[in-house]
Amino acid sequence: MIRLYVPHDLALGAELALDHGQTHYLASVMRQGVGDELLLFNGRDGEWRVRIGAVTKRAVAVKAEAMIRPQTIGPDVELLIALVKRGRLETIVEKAAELGARRVRPVLTERTNADRARVERLTAIATEAAEQTGRLDVPEVTEPIKLDKLLKAWEPGRRLLFCDEAGDARPIPEALKGQPVGPWAILIGPEGGFSPAERERLRALDHAVPATLGPRILRADTAAISALTLWQTALGDWTRNETP
Repeated sequence: MIRLYVPHDLALGAELALDHGQTHYLASVMRQGVGDELLLFNGRDGEWRVRIGAVTKRAVAVKAEAMIRPQTIGPDVELLIALVKRGRLETIVEKAAELGARRVRPVLTERTNADRARVERLTAIATEAAEQTGRLDVPEVTEPIKLDKLLKAWEPGRRLLFCDEAGDARPIPEALKGQPVGPWAILIGPEGGFSPAERERLRALDHAVPATLGPRILRADTAAISALTLWQTALGDWTRNETP
């Protein structure tokens, strides 16, 4: 059944009109009509089965008939990714959404080659990935932020998995063994690596856990996917650990 994300409140009997893009997708691409059913979620009210009541050129009108799944939320892990070229960044956001990241934060480092990100486009990619993978929320994609500023305003209690490929860090499975379940962030550096000053500062943080992704040099998109996968296996919802 088709799943779509909507910003509207969802409750029994709620009636709403889908936006232009969703209307075109349902009516023109998927050939849905009056009486057909689909699933909607908004990240707050769970997943609802709705029925199409009307189809016009301007909007598809639907009515909520039953909750299919109550709202749940995945582990509190965010991906901090040094800005890379657009194509790779889009892949990273898509896969981060599929792997359950709650938030993706592009970061500007000393060796970052790119300096901007199309957050609206990246959010659309994250939304589509959430729709396809069955998750009940859409990961937030934030505006790029300088690494120094990010570290100065660090959220208390959030631990940092720092993927350090230039030092003597332990492999991620070893580094995460015995670590607490709770808010985490995973930091992936730029293609040229972190500068010596950045590495020194990151390694000095009490909440940072340096780790390596193995003996080979990985591109940023591969590193992000690998790190998120290993974190989910150790501390996320791929295990029986309870997550907040």
